[in-house]
Amino acid sequence: MKALPGRTDHVVVVGAGFAGLSAALHLLGAGRQVTVVERDEQPGGRAGRSERLGYRMDTGPTVLTMPDLLDEAFAAVGGRLRDHVDLIALHPAYRAAFADGSSVDVHTDPEAMETEVARFAGPREAEGYRRLRRWLTDLYGLQMRRFIDANFDSPVQLLHPDLVRLAVAGGFGRLDRAIGRFLEDERLQRVFSFQSLYAGVPPSRALAAYAVIAYMDTIAGVYFPRGGMHAVPVAMAQVAAAAGATFRFGAAVQRLERRGDRIAAVVTQHERIPCDAVVLTPDLPTSYELLGRRPRRPVRLRHSPSAVVLHAGTTRTWPQLAHHTISFGSAWSGTFHELTRTGRLMSDPSLLITRPTATDPSLAPDGRHLHYILAPCPNTEVGPDAVRWGELGGRYRDALIMELERRGLCGLGESIEAECLVTPADWSAMGHAAGTPFSAAHTFGQTGPFRPRNLVRGTENVVLAGCGTTPGVGVPTVLISGKLAALRVTGSSARGGHRARNARAAVVAGTGGGGRGGAG
Repeated sequence: MKALPGRTDHVVVVGAGFAGLSAALHLLGAGRQVTVVERDEQPGGRAGRSERLGYRMDTGPTVLTMPDLLDEAFAAVGGRLRDHVDLIALHPAYRAAFADGSSVDVHTDPEAMETEVARFAGPREAEGYRRLRRWLTDLYGLQMRRFIDANFDSPVQLLHPDLVRLAVAGGFGRLDRAIGRFLEDERLQRVFSFQSLYAGVPPSRALAAYAVIAYMDTIAGVYFPRGGMHAVPVAMAQVAAAAGATFRFGAAVQRLERRGDRIAAVVTQHERIPCDAVVLTPDLPTSYELLGRRPRRPVRLRHSPSAVVLHAGTTRTWPQLAHHTISFGSAWSGTFHELTRTGRLMSDPSLLITRPTATDPSLAPDGRHLHYILAPCPNTEVGPDAVRWGELGGRYRDALIMELERRGLCGLGESIEAECLVTPADWSAMGHAAGTPFSAAHTFGQTGPFRPRNLVRGTENVVLAGCGTTPGVGVPTVLISGKLAALRVTGSSARGGHRARNARAAVVAGTGGGGRGGAG
């Protein structure tokens, strides 16, 4: 693994989202001095918080999987996740509701899921689920250490016996066909393949290897932090500060001061911060603009579809909604064509409805409920641009509510007393390329060593982190990206910083009770 040359004693991390905070904790654990610069007044990045009329709305991701990756970041400075964040395992992880009126609860416990599949589609499908679960587990084992949690310096690193094993396991076939080998029921096939949309690729074109995301969702478990998703970056920042990190909130980076091939200082509107190395976590266009250069690629990057999100504080809720409910439309493959090819808004949308107050009622006023409605939509390169979304937004919001009322959420519109609508125009204003928070799509040519590297040619002491670089999109992979960036700086496993961690352990442990309260 190639590491940054020269001194790396003081590292400035730009951005206090999941990637930046993960990098900061791993760097602190390796004995580095860390300053985190964040343009907002609070940590979180995409995982922010908006408060309206007593409703506490998470503005970013709502699905948390693979908490061991968070625990690894806390452990880098001698901390423990459970001392700072109260994670609640969700049962079911999801509820899938279909246009024919049927529904299935997705359990991570194997026996509970087998029973549910048998009830839903019969014993033959339950047996298929058992085989699918074994395949997903094997697939995850083959990919995680070798191809996901790894820094790539060259595509040659792919040439390993695990690549052959992955091919033998069917990882290079198509996702929809791979799932179809185990499950014949088309509804169940959707449950285990819709996750490819996270990667920006339809199941019919996604590699079967991307079923590893279904492993994270349906086997490893889905969790919710008490206090909302924003509680996690708050806790990470508290622990990092207790371990010695300096935070500069409300400080937008204006430029990077360059001396030859090295960045000598990060300049905000308030100060000049000298540094030995920099970790950049903004979206790729912003990072490249700060660097004054962008890598040459033979083909321009393709971006994932975007999303319209309606945060709705309501006076009522609906008993058919679990914490996470996926409401599938009748159409399936055609909707992906609309999202990625024609640029049309989904004519028969599949929607993610999250009801965080089902698990933590404190996120809304007494007797009130919070609903998060996510509708995938084309990004601004394929579909309507940001200006057009300024005109479309209100009408599309009304259409979403009408569709959800048709699907059984009767009275939704009149029950809303606080709301926030986010469209691709808003994502564009936040600096996200192509108006999507999901960054570059995970096509084969934009995955692993072919994804934009976390090292930048022509700049010796800068590393990138976040969903635009390796390993990719999603909370687990973004946490890994922060760790991989830290390893580029330190040149070795963060375990090499055990002395620094042990020296700080007493300090961090002393924040345990306060950390939990502050995060919650």
